[in-house]
Amino acid sequence: MGIYIFVSVLVLIACVFQILIVLVQNSKGGGLAANFTSAGQTMGIRKTADFLEKATWTLAVAILILSLVATATIPKKDRQAGPRTSLDQAVNPRDIPTLPQAVPPASTTTSTGNNQPKK
Repeated sequence: MGIYIFVSVLVLIACVFQILIVLVQNSKGGGLAANFTSAGQTMGIRKTADFLEKATWTLAVAILILSLVATATIPKKDRQAGPRTSLDQAVNPRDIPTLPQAVPPASTTTSTGNNQPKK
């Protein structure tokens, strides 16, 4: 259970970083790199854009791998609870009551003789 929670927290942290990096980027190629217009910067405009693109792809792959690891480390008691519970609560078709197939006979008694045909 501990590893599952740890991996799930790592997935959430990677998702937050992914959101932040995507928000920093500009769709037209500016973004964070547009603020570094000075020629004396150690990272140029192109290198900042390359870094953000590599970070985006790296975090996307990390989220994919961590999601697979989280799926593999789900505790066994939680894995079996879903389908087993619904199967155990299912109704057996043989236990369902059926309607009677035969029609009960009509009553043959007459009360006062009013039901006799006229001549």
